[in-house]
Amino acid sequence: MFKQIICINWGTKYGSTYINRLYAMVERNITPPFRFVCFTDRNDGIRPEVECHPLPPTPVEIPITQKGIWDKSRLWGTRLADLAGPVLFLDLDIVITGNLDELFSYGHRDDVILARNPVKPLERLGQTSVFRFPVGKLAPLQEMFSKNPFDISKEFIYEQRFVTRHAPGGIKFFPGRWIQHFRLQCMRRFPINLFLQPKLRSRTKIVIFPGGMYPEHGIRGGWKGREGINVTEHLLGYQRLKLDNESFLSYLPHYTLPTQWIIEAWRE
Repeated sequence: MFKQIICINWGTKYGSTYINRLYAMVERNITPPFRFVCFTDRNDGIRPEVECHPLPPTPVEIPITQKGIWDKSRLWGTRLADLAGPVLFLDLDIVITGNLDELFSYGHRDDVILARNPVKPLERLGQTSVFRFPVGKLAPLQEMFSKNPFDISKEFIYEQRFVTRHAPGGIKFFPGRWIQHFRLQCMRRFPINLFLQPKLRSRTKIVIFPGGMYPEHGIRGGWKGREGINVTEHLLGYQRLKLDNESFLSYLPHYTLPTQWIIEAWRE
């Protein structure tokens, strides 16, 4: 099976380092042949194996919101360069820990398949950090969105909720063990987080990093804004940091030891 992987990059938040690492992780964890396409507004520093194309055009001004990544709506159009058939979209800040082949063979080639969002366990909600769809199938979503982008972004908050609710023919989920949420499913609960590094379950293929935690945090340990600190510094840090909006009990679990399996996987 010929496999097609896509990603998207705009602005300066991620850039070539993330793109190059993502390609390298894919290459190590896939059976060829495959095609790796990045839609981007800048090509500087991107390794030659990555096929770069301009950002897909959008018919409307995309709302800038605190939540939701509505720029992904660029991928919902009828065309994505010269791609056709199913494509697997991957966020740039994921860590690939297992073979990806089953993400292409799972379900029917015409399905829209998302990772399940564990943040809302009582809501049937997909996660677009990893999702597969046939090129052009989500065009009705782009048409709906273009008619009223600001109200839709306000109503649904997250673009993944809009995809979950309105994908033509509905959506399916990849098996839960295949795609894990670092903060919610890998990090240990307090007080075990002070003694054991985050766990990587068997059969996990991809670890995603929503919610402000990134692979760098897992590599350096600590917490976002407090990267690289040790356990003692963490335990003593609450009074020093004077975190007015965070109680001591909620502060204690916000620590992770440096994670060896991220160091081994998240590299070129």
